[in-house]
Amino acid sequence: MPRWASGPVGMPPYWDRAIRELGAADPILKTVISGCGEGGLTGQNDPFITLARSIVGQQISVRAADSIWGRLELAVTEVAPAHVVAAGPEKLRAAGLTNRKSSYVCDIAAAFVDGQMGPHIWQDQADEVVIDALCELRGVGRWTAEMFLIFHLLRPDVLPLADIGLRRAVAINYRDDGDVSPEDVDAIAEAWRPWRSVATWHLWRSLDPVPVTY
Repeated sequence: MPRWASGPVGMPPYWDRAIRELGAADPILKTVISGCGEGGLTGQNDPFITLARSIVGQQISVRAADSIWGRLELAVTEVAPAHVVAAGPEKLRAAGLTNRKSSYVCDIAAAFVDGQMGPHIWQDQADEVVIDALCELRGVGRWTAEMFLIFHLLRPDVLPLADIGLRRAVAINYRDDGDVSPEDVDAIAEAWRPWRSVATWHLWRSLDPVPVTY
């Protein structure tokens, strides 16, 4: 276990309650959840992996991101900060990352190695405080920070309005596949509070039976 491990492991204890309350609050979402089958969001306890996978997954499909990640695992001894720093951007580019993403992942790895990044940034901090702190890292924007809140910290009420998959799923399920804006998603999601992360996870899965993971 990495020395900076700081997140919960396994499925969050609120998951079943969230599903019940979301189903009661939103009949459309209840149908979506029913179609998703078993499983749920699970914590892996490694913040670097979550951030690195989020960088890899920026603006590409889940399947493409998984393919690149698999090649990255083969390119470095271990996808851990010290190993990534030692490998350098060239090995990351050889695994399929763009020049920019390779640089970002190496910078994040270096921040973990030198102690700039660690649990002191996020433990017991409000969501927006964590987002602001993570966005100090080059390559980390709001979407990446929100993925960290959802997949590493298992925060229950995160709504990533810039996420293309979420907007696509909302369009299909709530607008007969018509266009939706972030403002439309935000308005629809009011009914999902305080479980917007759980709703988002199920809407992602409604597009792809393979669960999203970072």
